[in-house]
Amino acid sequence: MMDTGPNPMLELFRSWRERHFSDPQRVILGFMLLVGAGLVYFLGSLLTPVFISIIIAYLLDGMVALLQRSHLPRLASVLIVFIVFMAGMIVIMLWLLPLAVRQVSQLVQQLPGMLATIQSRLLQLPSNYPELISESQVSQVIDFLNASISTLGKRVLTLSLASVVGLMHLVVYLVLVPFMVFFMLKDKAAILAWGRRFLPDNMDLTESVWQEANVQITNYIRGKGWELLIIWVVSYAVFRGLGLQFSLLVSLFVGLSVIIPYIGVTVMGFVMALIAFIQWGWGGEFISAMIAYAVIQVLDGNLLAPLLLSGVVNLHPVAIVVAVLLFGGLWGLWGLFFAIPLATLANAVLKAWFARIEHRTESE
Repeated sequence: MMDTGPNPMLELFRSWRERHFSDPQRVILGFMLLVGAGLVYFLGSLLTPVFISIIIAYLLDGMVALLQRSHLPRLASVLIVFIVFMAGMIVIMLWLLPLAVRQVSQLVQQLPGMLATIQSRLLQLPSNYPELISESQVSQVIDFLNASISTLGKRVLTLSLASVVGLMHLVVYLVLVPFMVFFMLKDKAAILAWGRRFLPDNMDLTESVWQEANVQITNYIRGKGWELLIIWVVSYAVFRGLGLQFSLLVSLFVGLSVIIPYIGVTVMGFVMALIAFIQWGWGGEFISAMIAYAVIQVLDGNLLAPLLLSGVVNLHPVAIVVAVLLFGGLWGLWGLFFAIPLATLANAVLKAWFARIEHRTESE
């Protein structure tokens, strides 16, 4: 029987495995990433309050560290930051949330009238611009809008039926999350020491990746937080000055759109155009509103974002869009919010992974 020699595919796989997984440090890093992704994916719905608490505590810990650098004890720093956090939550719950809910309720109530306004204004387009649009095209758009409004109405009804369960979840979150945030801040060292006992002793590669990603993610979230707040306030002042309906709600979503690069701004542009068209139709007010929105986005993209995020998250636009689509598809709304931090972590892992391979190759 003839010896055919080693299997080329098997040899290729063995070579690839030796190149990427022969180093224990890379195996530990890969295992940690798989465990973390598995916990979020399979237990995310059960551990949502815990994940929310970890994220909030992670963000507030920077303020605690800042106060500690001013020679305040850890406990006093935690108490000050936690009191400020709770005061902000109370303001949101008692002032901002009811105002936003009121505008959402008004929007839902006015949907039938808004749809009728859209239809009447669309029906005027073929006579005003016959060379650009036909009556059949307008009919197709109206049919699409009717179907969309019908689907939206069914979802609103389903949401209202599930509101009792959602209210119970909200109450649980309002009790559990602040409780866990306080103790995560207060006992940070003890919690980390307890978790460290379950990890391997030598984690140099994992720790170096985390240190790089931690700096990038912290700066990104802090910068995006300020960007969101500034865009929200400026948009609200501008839209309120123009007399735009639902100005608080629209400006809030304009601010939130900065979290989802490129896609958020584009989607909110269509929403702005739709609301302005319903309220004013084609005319000077509509053009003013769209120009104002465009100016805000241009100033944000060319002045505010570079100022707040200088040197942070140096990712290619294609990588950003892919991250938004990928993590949004995996984890929904949370995936959209944390797509860029997760992409930053992935970028840090890849850089460290291949840098270690190159270093090992050179040393050999």
